Amino acid sequence: MRVFKFGGASIKDADGVKNVVSVLQEVGYENTLVVVSAMGKITNAMEAIVNAYFEDKNSVKTAIQDVIKFHNDILSDLFPNSKHPIFNQVKSLFDEVQGFLVWNKSPHYNFVYDQVVGYGELVATSIISGYLNEVGLNNNWLDVRELIKTDNNYRDTTVDWASTQANVSKVIDQKILNITQGFLGSDNNNFTTTLGREGSDYSAAILAYCLNATSVTIWKDVPGVLNADPRYFKETQLLNTISYREAIELAFYGASVIHPKTLQPLQGKEIPLHVKSFLNPKNKGTIVGKGVAIEPEVPCFIVKKDQVLIKLSSLDFSFIVEDSISELFKMFHEYKMKVDLIQNSAISFSVCVDNKFGRLEELLSNLKSRFKVTCQEDVSLYTIRHFNTKAIASLLNGHEVLLEQRGKETVQFVIKQF
Repeated sequence: MRVFKFGGASIKDADGVKNVVSVLQEVGYENTLVVVSAMGKITNAMEAIVNAYFEDKNSVKTAIQDVIKFHNDILSDLFPNSKHPIFNQVKSLFDEVQGFLVWNKSPHYNFVYDQVVGYGELVATSIISGYLNEVGLNNNWLDVRELIKTDNNYRDTTVDWASTQANVSKVIDQKILNITQGFLGSDNNNFTTTLGREGSDYSAAILAYCLNATSVTIWKDVPGVLNADPRYFKETQLLNTISYREAIELAFYGASVIHPKTLQPLQGKEIPLHVKSFLNPKNKGTIVGKGVAIEPEVPCFIVKKDQVLIKLSSLDFSFIVEDSISELFKMFHEYKMKVDLIQNSAISFSVCVDNKFGRLEELLSNLKSRFKVTCQEDVSLYTIRHFNTKAIASLLNGHEVLLEQRGKETVQFVIKQF
């Protein structure tokens, strides 16, 4: 069985949904599981609903109506008959969202987030499944929450592989076309959980692992894995092949084309990953597999924006050694800071972190009781894999470097954001 994953950019409007049909008709859809993200930027819009719920309840209704209108416009383009059952199906899903926000008593942001935001995927897959049936591509819609089981660490859950494997083996008919959601799972109490932002790639890999799939294809709006993000770099090159290890390295350092957790389950069963363009589905794209060299071998540039650089030094000039570093990492874990770079000397410790959960002030308050602290927000972390002198010069180009770290194959720079 093959697993396909379509992201938000590929289904941002009715034409995008129609293009999914074209892709499936062109490359085949038998024995296929299609994993789908929320449409366009709807995850951001669903996050806005959650923020409104906590910060300004009077604006919740407007935020929801904006999301409903977006999907209704797509429905109207795809289904000219306004009495088609899909309209009520989608309405029922939004009724569930609004109902939850009325009866919910939990004050915990992360729990509410997971119960609300995932409806973007549920609505998207309902629309796509309905449209595929409408044009003759009969398919089976699956609720991924009945397949992928996790713990209850909302917004960043850990997969229960044994339960997930049992569910997948029991539920999925591998002989037909199946449609399900990315990003989502459920805990033991059947509350919705999410796998982390941009987690739909990981969903595809989890399901592929459990299905012993022949391949996973991620359909993107780029030709494949590029050596740099075209949003930030003018000249980019397509990587024809890369190894699992190289892809994991690139993902770890922040390459946005592949979710960091995606490669681990695929590598475990040597399932090849294809990254291809949904605009040119017959093009080869990039193949990620076992034991293949990076080709062409060129420097790969990765940037992480909106980082925080924290520099610590001991108050009494004592060494920052194992015990201190261990306590620091416990704090980073407690305040949900993703550590992207560390550098230390005898009496100082520098760290570049991602403040994605907004708990920086709490962390700094704790640190200042024990260390001399300097903090610089809005910095960028640049990584070059397979670097050379020309690549470094083209990146720095006169910009102030706040921190530099070099290894044999990789160099990293923390730079003031520009």
